[in-house]
Amino acid sequence: MAFEGLTDKLQSTFKKLSNRGKLSEQDVKSALREVRLALLEADVNFLVVKDFIKKVTERAVGQEILGSLTPGQQVVKIVHDELAQLMGGQNAKLSYSPQPPTIYMLCGLQGAGKTTMAAKLGNLIKKGGKKPLLVACDVYRPAAIKQLQVVGGQVGVEVFERGQGDPVQIAKEAVEYARYYGRDPVIIDTAGRLHIDQNLMEELRKIRQTVQPREILLVVDAMTGQDAVTVSDTFNKELGIDGVILTKLDGDTRGGAAISVRAVTGKPIKFAGIGEKLGDIEAFHPDRMASRILGMGDVLTLIEKAQENFDEKQAVDMARKMRTNSFTLEDYLDQIRQLTKMGSVADMLKMVPGLRNKIKAEDIDEEKMLKAQKKNEAIILSMTRMERRNPDILNASRKRRIAAGSGSTVQEINLLLKQFDQARQMMKQMMGGGKRRMRLPFGMR
Repeated sequence: MAFEGLTDKLQSTFKKLSNRGKLSEQDVKSALREVRLALLEADVNFLVVKDFIKKVTERAVGQEILGSLTPGQQVVKIVHDELAQLMGGQNAKLSYSPQPPTIYMLCGLQGAGKTTMAAKLGNLIKKGGKKPLLVACDVYRPAAIKQLQVVGGQVGVEVFERGQGDPVQIAKEAVEYARYYGRDPVIIDTAGRLHIDQNLMEELRKIRQTVQPREILLVVDAMTGQDAVTVSDTFNKELGIDGVILTKLDGDTRGGAAISVRAVTGKPIKFAGIGEKLGDIEAFHPDRMASRILGMGDVLTLIEKAQENFDEKQAVDMARKMRTNSFTLEDYLDQIRQLTKMGSVADMLKMVPGLRNKIKAEDIDEEKMLKAQKKNEAIILSMTRMERRNPDILNASRKRRIAAGSGSTVQEINLLLKQFDQARQMMKQMMGGGKRRMRLPFGMR
């Protein structure tokens, strides 16, 4: 995940501060020198780092310490606040035209992941109840049109294409089509190049002039570091962008682009691609990203992921079943499946404050966990309905039959039943009354 190296170095620096009861001006300046080096190593723009350290220093040196915080915590809070401000301060949402269809024009260099991001964005907007239309205006790259049709089909979003014709005319016809058939918004996937050239910019300017997009969104590869910042700055000067979408923020990147783009261009980062799946896109929240960078977790994003994947009616029904001791293996399987939809276990654990340093990504074998989940699913599905709803009747002969049907062993069945019983007991405690009562989706343990 992005920021791994930066997070480790910042946490190491702030740990030294937290071990001291009182901080001198020299202590603070020494710590901020380490922060400066960590940011530069993370490929953050030099001028951005210089300005950031200056602002933090002005606030931290001589700052009146809040009564509820130790001096070290106060410095961390200042760094967090300034880091969030550096990345935009607050989430910048998409704007919609008062008269539909709203038109979003995606641009960027070839290889940034623009076509896939068009489908991800369309999928995200579709979940909000709208009927987006993807438009294939990348008529030069081999198989670009087919790629958009494939990813559009996978998320159930219609794709408008007219082959390898004039992209300006295609964009114009697409808007007319959307207006006539009630598609909104229109997401135009434009052509990219391996590098910025005037032919590319001229074509983009013609499309902009013809369809008058509500927003021009630049898609940049976070793994390219300072090149992403340079590309963003150039596109903004040449075309005038309204926002940035970062792709591959889950990759082995130092994270400098995410921190620098807003400061250099003045344009907000609106979304971030956090994985290869078409659902792996999230709104960019500067304050939450600052918390992640500082290793403080991101509970709000974790809750939102849970809300997206856990049906509220099912959650209420599950709570009732736990209170009445009627939670079955069918319910257990359903909760495991929903938890799997939330994505990487390692990434989720990093969002829980305090767990990042205790549990490392390399300690979690995602592939092994997925295999175990598939095995458990096969075991449960090999049971009869009566057995799933009343596992106490599973005797030795029934277990042998289930093992043969699921390609497992009796020992694996016993392990599953033990896990189920432990989960049931834990959920009963979580659903208990009084101050200890919690209403978390199953699996958040």
